[in-house]
Amino acid sequence: MRLLLYISLSALLGTCSSQPPLLDQILEVGELRVVTRDSPTAYVVTPDGRPSGPEYDLTQAFADELGVALVIEPVISVSEILPHLMAGKAHMAAAGLTVTNSRREYVNFGHPYEMVDMHLIYKLGTGKPRSLDDVIGRSIEIVAGTSHADMLMSLQQLYPDLQWTENADVEVADLMAKVADEEVDFTISDSTEFNIQRHFYPDLRVALDLEVGEPLAWAFPIGKGDSLLSVADDFLIGIDRTGVLAQVKDRYYGHTDQFDYVGTRNFIRHFESRLPRYRNTFEEAGARFGVDWRLLAAIGYQESHWRSQAVSPTGVRGIMMLTEDTARYLGLDDRVDPTNSIFGGAQYYARQTERVADSVDEPDRTWMALAAYNVGFNHIKDARQITEWQGGNPDTWVDISKALPLLAQRKWYTRVPFGYARGWEPVLYVNNIRSYYNILKWLTRDDEPAINELPAEIEPEFTDEISLEETST
Repeated sequence: MRLLLYISLSALLGTCSSQPPLLDQILEVGELRVVTRDSPTAYVVTPDGRPSGPEYDLTQAFADELGVALVIEPVISVSEILPHLMAGKAHMAAAGLTVTNSRREYVNFGHPYEMVDMHLIYKLGTGKPRSLDDVIGRSIEIVAGTSHADMLMSLQQLYPDLQWTENADVEVADLMAKVADEEVDFTISDSTEFNIQRHFYPDLRVALDLEVGEPLAWAFPIGKGDSLLSVADDFLIGIDRTGVLAQVKDRYYGHTDQFDYVGTRNFIRHFESRLPRYRNTFEEAGARFGVDWRLLAAIGYQESHWRSQAVSPTGVRGIMMLTEDTARYLGLDDRVDPTNSIFGGAQYYARQTERVADSVDEPDRTWMALAAYNVGFNHIKDARQITEWQGGNPDTWVDISKALPLLAQRKWYTRVPFGYARGWEPVLYVNNIRSYYNILKWLTRDDEPAINELPAEIEPEFTDEISLEETST
């Protein structure tokens, strides 16, 4: 794809008269300026200063394909995006924009890369409307300048008494919080945003689907961005075919597919009642082994719900559910002791991370290490082999997660060195931990990280090779 793209660019640049002004400017200056919004579904800067988000990943890959630097122009409000683009401050907009007729008057949209549903959101227990007739007379607040406003205006033609408030100073997440606090009866959210935020507000529900299958696309200035649009379309179609687009979607939304209302409410309750007694230990273990303590805590919750005396039917024990063999290898004489268990689990997880192939990038490296913590690293190697046989990419979690369940099928487990495994379990295990981890990041978003000196005797030396195959449930 890259070769074809560069050939097409060379042809375009070969004749001055046919040289596309905007694409020429990008290639000559050596940078692609993209306006986006500060949102988990588009672009955020992590606490350690790293850019992240699905739109960032996609536009960075596009800039790499063009051979130019990416310059992100973030804005706060959706209503700022098109004016920013039309004023020439950016070459394109990548912000999870829904394709609407009203926006087409000002910009051109490229190839859709995602389809979303538009939900009317309410709080459980406040009365679910059966139709829009039941919404009339109740409060609705939405983000100004979005496709949600266009939807309500079109519905108002059928329901003249339908009223709502538009707010330009908030994001959808802020309005979901207001619905959860019963400050407003309803808001509107795209399915991608709702699937993330519902883990933080487990009482929120979909009242009505206002639209199904709305396309999201990048936007380009009318008149001078057509050639850039064409190249961007080729890029998006290409990464869809090669599976890169699916990897980006899985990275940010893969954990949202499974939602357990009761489990999420229990998790938030246990965050307040159980975690405080172990939080310092998770922080110390995370600092010692170079792992985000919230990820370790998420592992601990998945394993034991933060119960130090937990015991499984297979004999694994403690907060991190270590097997007897694993505890012996780690030099732990009491795997039920919370400090031993948490530091032992942190060390074992760090070891799994080290064993993942160097060719695997984050966050796929983390997901594979988590799967290895659950099912054993040798089964991850078997899944990598199956992925290669199937023509997939063994360095991506999205492909490994498809291969792991096959280890329970005779057709496949008889062909690999380490045989049968309940391969669907590590996939569910990783998805659960990803959900818990994201909730923990949200719950602790305003906290300062704890930095403490750690007891040296907690950390035994790693052996060169580890023969243990199983460590947890």
